[in-house]
Amino acid sequence: MGNRSPDVDEWFAAYDNPQRDLVLAVRAAVLDADDRVSETIKWKAPTFVYKGNIASFYPKTKTHASLMFHRGAEIPDPDGLLEGEGDVSRVARFLDADDLEVKRLALQQLIRAWIALQDGEG
Repeated sequence: MGNRSPDVDEWFAAYDNPQRDLVLAVRAAVLDADDRVSETIKWKAPTFVYKGNIASFYPKTKTHASLMFHRGAEIPDPDGLLEGEGDVSRVARFLDADDLEVKRLALQQLIRAWIALQDGEG
């Protein structure tokens, strides 16, 4: 896909974590949600962006894939995918490939909801 970054590819080439394949699968699900989403390395981790930071991986987690939505409290989440009670950020956790498949649509809807908010449609 055209929205994948060579810098992020390079980061993944050096990423030594038992959840690497799961994190890559989450990456694909996010980037496949909308071609306008891009990625970069910020805070030493892959970060998804569209008119601002959407979400970043927490790369040190070894038991699951963790994706922190920087302004997740603002994003409509009808499926309840996001965890957290804070005023700003929320976290999505994926335990394994099966869990990601169950949550894929909800994850992609969150990405699309962020885009709609940034475009004044939400």
